[in-house]
Amino acid sequence: MATPVSEPSTTAPEQEPGGKMSFFEHLVDLRKRLINSAAAIAIGAFIGVSISQKVIGFISRPMQEALRRQHLDDKLIYTSPAGLINIIITFGIYIGVVLAAPYVLYQVWLFIAPGLYKHERKAVSTFIFSSLFLFLAGISFGYFIMLPYMLDFLTSFQGPFKPLISINEYFDFIFIVLLGLGVIFELPVLIFFLALFNIVTPKFLWKNLRYAILIIAIIAAIVTPTPDATTMLVFMAPMVILYFVGIGVAAMVVRNKAKQAAVANQGAR
Repeated sequence: MATPVSEPSTTAPEQEPGGKMSFFEHLVDLRKRLINSAAAIAIGAFIGVSISQKVIGFISRPMQEALRRQHLDDKLIYTSPAGLINIIITFGIYIGVVLAAPYVLYQVWLFIAPGLYKHERKAVSTFIFSSLFLFLAGISFGYFIMLPYMLDFLTSFQGPFKPLISINEYFDFIFIVLLGLGVIFELPVLIFFLALFNIVTPKFLWKNLRYAILIIAIIAAIVTPTPDATTMLVFMAPMVILYFVGIGVAAMVVRNKAKQAAVANQGAR
């Protein structure tokens, strides 16, 4: 008696789970995430105001050290009765936003993740963490390396005058410098997206390296608030390094896209 031959089982490829929500459910979820984020920022601002004086002392240290190196009085001044209080409250709110940022990003992630596939969730999470890391790296570079050079140069011009540094103007100054460096350090992320959409390639970036360095030099000359060459070179160095990192990131993107295309071609045969 012939044994029946079992037919080969054909199972459908496993589909990546993608969340499905109605429009009303999206609105309810968005409302929940906004309320949670607002509450986190409010709690962070309360904590920030309570510790802002200590943080202000830390932020003021580069300016005070630069004044001491020039044998000057290291006390910063404020020019209005409410000047210090305004700085404490404003800076406390900034601190609160920074403290709440990880939780707010987590709420954003909870809102968008259900509608994404597995590989998309991985890409978005990598983008968020790398962007946050690079931004903090830029701020750290500005505080620990860039500010001492700039402040030493700026306080070296005295002549018959004595500098009286206002805390309001000083904090406006370092806010522009640190925020600008944090944004500049996002260059590899920008190159990643340009390579992802086939706007640039590693070969193109390498071929135009000299033009990129020229553009970086122009940007450094415009953004650096001091005219000395040393500060400009200190500002240029991380930008050039980040450009080379961007070339490596673009090469990874091109290699991954080539692998995906090869897999797709094999699957089509």
